[in-house]
Amino acid sequence: MGQYSSEDVLTLASDAGRLLLENGAEISRVEETMERIAGHYGQSGEKFFVLSNGIFTTGKAYANAEFIPIKGSRLDVVAEVNQLSRDISAGKFTLEQARERLESIKNMRPKPDWEMYLGAAFGCAGFCIIFGGSFLDCAASLVAALLLNLFVMKVSGRYLTKALANICGGLIGTLLCILFHYLGFGDNIGNMVVGTMILLIPGVAFTNGLRDVANEDYLAGITRLADAVMMFMSIAIGVCFAFLLYGFFAGNMIQLNGTTTDSLTSTFPVQVAAALVGTSAFAILFGVPRRHYFSAGLVGMAGWMVYLIFTRYVDAGPFAASFFAATVVSFLSRIFARRFRCPRTIYLICGIFPLIPGGGVFWSAYYIASNQFNLALSSGMLSIKVTIAIVLGIIISANVFNNPSKRTN
Repeated sequence: MGQYSSEDVLTLASDAGRLLLENGAEISRVEETMERIAGHYGQSGEKFFVLSNGIFTTGKAYANAEFIPIKGSRLDVVAEVNQLSRDISAGKFTLEQARERLESIKNMRPKPDWEMYLGAAFGCAGFCIIFGGSFLDCAASLVAALLLNLFVMKVSGRYLTKALANICGGLIGTLLCILFHYLGFGDNIGNMVVGTMILLIPGVAFTNGLRDVANEDYLAGITRLADAVMMFMSIAIGVCFAFLLYGFFAGNMIQLNGTTTDSLTSTFPVQVAAALVGTSAFAILFGVPRRHYFSAGLVGMAGWMVYLIFTRYVDAGPFAASFFAATVVSFLSRIFARRFRCPRTIYLICGIFPLIPGGGVFWSAYYIASNQFNLALSSGMLSIKVTIAIVLGIIISANVFNNPSKRTN
């Protein structure tokens, strides 16, 4: 394979790494894929340095640095590039054929709008139930998510910066839920808003940041987590504005008394079904290949089952329950990735998503808007503790169940 020039090989490896990084892959996968491609074509001694928003490639007569802004996610692209790198290692592609295949992956069509709307609607409806909403709250979140997703796809994604888009999204989604409740459509505003706001939660950035930290890629992990925190804060600002705006015109602040749970939807079977539906639906929004929708939903459902068991039957707090649930999700992600021959990222991101403390964003924002600062601080600290528990779960799974001599998918 030594007949290929260093520049051609490293350009191909860099382009593959760029596709992975901008579509939601973790740092270790980007580095491994670039090294696998370069090594097969005779450039194994080359060095790659990957950050969360940049790739530096150096060779004997080649150097390249690319800035790659943190964007959304298309895990179908990640899966295709991952498979391409393995096919290259197996000797199935010449350099020219690999370049053509990479170009075809780059030009893959995104999922159709109707599928994205279904994912948003049923994802938010499912998570509304998970977080305690009634079936009527679920229906209201479904409609609000459809309207909010229209704004996300047609306006914010095209014309607004990331921070402003999330502020506007938080404002619009909360006002829609307040309006629906005023019209009698929905039982509890808090549950409706939490379910709707899940659409804006940066699940990919948050999970990859946690995973990078667990993999000791601290600089990249902290950068991604900082990006996720910025989006969380932007959503919270939008939610605050919505409640303050309502209070200004109505003359009084809406009074909410913390999380409430519906007696029917809080039953174990309904919760498990909602987790399956919600996670499978968000797999659509994350760009997961269609053949993995259901299996990704199963991983999320399993994690939520563990969380429920520990909170309801073992009398454990959110920290311990999140830790054990994250450990199980991380372990199952490894098993499913091997079984279905796809990147583990697909299952880990989807499976961890029900555990992300998205509800804490809403309650912190509401308590700040209603001048209940002690409760806002308490809600924020709980979210931080849950985040730490998830990181520990991923680290424990990686060290206990991983074979260090054999890299997983």
